[in-house]
Amino acid sequence: MLSSSENIEKLISELANLPGVGRKSAGRLAYHIANTPKEKIDSLISAIKNVSENIKRCKTCFTLSDGDICNICANENRNKKQIMVVENERDLLAYENVGEYKGVYHVLGGALSPLTGIGPNELKIKELMMRLKDDIEEVIIATNSSVEGETTATYLAKLIKPLNIKVTRIASGVPVGGDIENIDEVTLLRAFNGRLTL
Repeated sequence: MLSSSENIEKLISELANLPGVGRKSAGRLAYHIANTPKEKIDSLISAIKNVSENIKRCKTCFTLSDGDICNICANENRNKKQIMVVENERDLLAYENVGEYKGVYHVLGGALSPLTGIGPNELKIKELMMRLKDDIEEVIIATNSSVEGETTATYLAKLIKPLNIKVTRIASGVPVGGDIENIDEVTLLRAFNGRLTL
């Protein structure tokens, strides 16, 4: 169903291009925007424009940053000898929100996926290997538990182990609040193999 306004229809189409936003959600957002006071819309437009014009990649870890070096890499209190490798900025943010990890990060920019044409050269793997020439004690591979994430983790482990750097993988298993009967076999096997002594 098309909107009665060409301008709203154009906004719906643009919003529907965003990841995770379907046409219905885009319609709700478009009508919300259309009914929002101009000052608030101007503030939103300014924030979007500011991100577009001023955000860059950290030269060290490749996360999004206001400056050449992100706040995490610039923080002298972080453990620079421990690098957690993540697929993207959202994964980094998830770990930061937990508040327990005190090392630094490396954002790959995705995961290996030969079927979609993403190989080692499309990711920040070469840059990670350059960082490992410094005095690094541990690399924590925190890629997703997907086929691509597991492939990436295995590939990175094979590259890093000959450097005599400790390589660890985040644990995965039964989620908190999850019913065991509803968990797939691979996840259950991981949970079993990754069990801890109490």
